[in-house]
Amino acid sequence: MSRIFVTGGSGRLGRSVVAGLAEAGHQVISVDRDALPAELLPAGVEQETADLLAPGEALRLIRDARPDAVIHLAAIAVPFSAPEDVIFATNTRLAFAVISAATELEVPKIVTASSPTVLGYGSPAGWLPPSFPLNELTPSRPWNAYALSKLIAEQTVQMFAAAQGEKLRYAAFRPCFVISPEEWEGAPTQQGHTLAERLADPALSAPALFNYVDARDVAEFLDLLLDKMDSIPNGETFFVGAADALATEPLSELMPRFLPGSDAISAGLTGTSPAFSIHKAQELLGWQPRRSWRTELKSTLNDETSALVTAGSGAKETS
Repeated sequence: MSRIFVTGGSGRLGRSVVAGLAEAGHQVISVDRDALPAELLPAGVEQETADLLAPGEALRLIRDARPDAVIHLAAIAVPFSAPEDVIFATNTRLAFAVISAATELEVPKIVTASSPTVLGYGSPAGWLPPSFPLNELTPSRPWNAYALSKLIAEQTVQMFAAAQGEKLRYAAFRPCFVISPEEWEGAPTQQGHTLAERLADPALSAPALFNYVDARDVAEFLDLLLDKMDSIPNGETFFVGAADALATEPLSELMPRFLPGSDAISAGLTGTSPAFSIHKAQELLGWQPRRSWRTELKSTLNDETSALVTAGSGAKETS
């Protein structure tokens, strides 16, 4: 059992990470500007309300918490949801404040959240990767402040890892389009659409290249990552996604419709194959996502939702 300091613990991903780590037996300190109502806070979780951008606040909170690990999730989480300069300044300052404070206090394990958007898909100038599936070696070409801020968060942990050698352990992870438990029940996703609507209309998931991950699977990934950090190379970055695509048709057929010029490179994305590889997390950590839209939606689809997905897939069944 470890003491784990989680920033952004009240957010869409943070809530599941805090709950999952607490359920795994860890002592969790959740820090956010907004507190969760007491009835939503998992038993035993400590909660702190704070502005981590205030001078010295991250250092004070981490010193008081005396954690064995820090997981940094706090950020403006949606591209273009604020002015570009605000997103860039907020996210980069948060990452540096938390990671530098944890380093100064010699927290043994330090992890930061990044984003698949660092690769640059969706660029108005056009974008094609060298190949599919995308992985951690795919070149990063961020084209907006959010994506750039996340790439800088990755580089921040790599900078500190280079300076610290093996003294402290660092890692970054790129969670795919996060789906929280309530969204399986029909709550809107962060783009405002339900999951059934995203499955029924491929155009809604195409901008994200049909990537997604269950927030609870991210929590399990982080639990395993913390356990393995002493035995893997320092400063690693991982994609964390579902083992399939958020689509009812193979991406080999969908991708050329929404990503011009991708016919040849997407030909291998047959069956349920996703566009983002999680091979590195599987090989280095032994992690495997346990949930998909096929398992999680099956028990919650009502007649109207089933009709939407069936209409979008042209199939008789959704799973």
